[in-house]
Amino acid sequence: GSDGSGGGNAAEDVPDEIDEYLSDARMYEGTIMDFTGQDEVTVEVGAGDVGFAFSPAAIRIDSSTTVVWEWTGNGGAHNVASVEGSESDFNSGDAVSEEGATFEQSFDNTGIQLYQCTPHQANGMLGAIEVVEA
Repeated sequence: GSDGSGGGNAAEDVPDEIDEYLSDARMYEGTIMDFTGQDEVTVEVGAGDVGFAFSPAAIRIDSSTTVVWEWTGNGGAHNVASVEGSESDFNSGDAVSEEGATFEQSFDNTGIQLYQCTPHQANGMLGAIEVVEA
């Protein structure tokens, strides 16, 4: 397996459910970063110019891959929380602003995972994960 530091490839075959959910998301460019084949993937929390983004906003992973959200310390206090319609329920808890804070979640079920930063969802701080069969 990989240590998660390698970059994924930007793929254009974004599932409609993700494309619609992320239509107003910051740092979403209409592509999904393909990280299949990796054991662990890191998503930045508080990315972009004002720190109101997840980067990458959309990722594709194998089932059983662990996603590690890592806080940049920018944009104030953030959390990671699944929304209605997500295949799995997950929540990092109270919003935190500390640089280097992390939240880990493994996804064993295939399907679409949709999430937000609860305090900044109106600012477009949204993310999505497509979990595919390994």
